[in-house]
Amino acid sequence: MYLRILWPEKEQIMENALNNNSLVLQLQYEQFSILFTGDIEAIAEERMVQTYGKSLQSTILKVAHHGSKSSTIEAFVECVNPKIALIGVGENNTFGHPNEMVIQRLKDIGCTIYRTDKNGEIVITINNEIHIQEKIPCINQ
Repeated sequence: MYLRILWPEKEQIMENALNNNSLVLQLQYEQFSILFTGDIEAIAEERMVQTYGKSLQSTILKVAHHGSKSSTIEAFVECVNPKIALIGVGENNTFGHPNEMVIQRLKDIGCTIYRTDKNGEIVITINNEIHIQEKIPCINQ
């Protein structure tokens, strides 16, 4: 198992530093990989595409910034090319997350999408194949 720290780049000041300096990690286990993107936005994704290109490819993508319209740009999605996307988002949130264009971008590449607002807690187990267990959220807790 390998864990690569891809972002942030050393000594780089970015717009919206709070989000764009989120850690981006790529976990590799045998033939599977997961890209954890924190809250990065388009500017960080663009620079990662320039720096890493197709080596960003991962089986699973934890979608950045709750699927907001400021992230998950087309070039980034094409490089990562995930089979599964995970979106951590609160039910009925006031920000309108996830953005419909982000959802469509993921659907266009044939990606299966899991969202915590729809699927509850998501547990991933990998033993020669991927198993995803959804735990439906408890309402009004």
